[in-house]
Amino acid sequence: QVQLVESGGGLVQAGDSLRLSCAASGRTNMRYATGWFRQAPGKERVFVAGISGSGTRFDYADSVEGRFTVSGDYAKSTVYLQMNSLKPEDSGFYYCAADFLRDPSLVHTHPGSYDVWGQGTQVTVSS
Repeated sequence: QVQLVESGGGLVQAGDSLRLSCAASGRTNMRYATGWFRQAPGKERVFVAGISGSGTRFDYADSVEGRFTVSGDYAKSTVYLQMNSLKPEDSGFYYCAADFLRDPSLVHTHPGSYDVWGQGTQVTVSS
């Protein structure tokens, strides 16, 4: 079993940057796709970005394309989400999740495709 722990959230101003980390522990020798999701208060959890198990395929929500970058350091069993030019609408709890059951070369955008979730880290962007 793999456990995921997010870190790096905080309170920033619009236009600032943050880098979130998703550290995996446990059976990290497996290859699996990792997704980042955001959940604002009272709203559904939505896909933000994802990276395939090989680290060669990426997917981004339209709202973050060009501003966010997802990457993986498999030696450290960590996936990152670099967030630049942050906007107030980027605020929310950010969760990383691992997809163990499906083809690791693919990145899925639906939360139901992911099997293991971290506890989340809060990002607040003030205007």
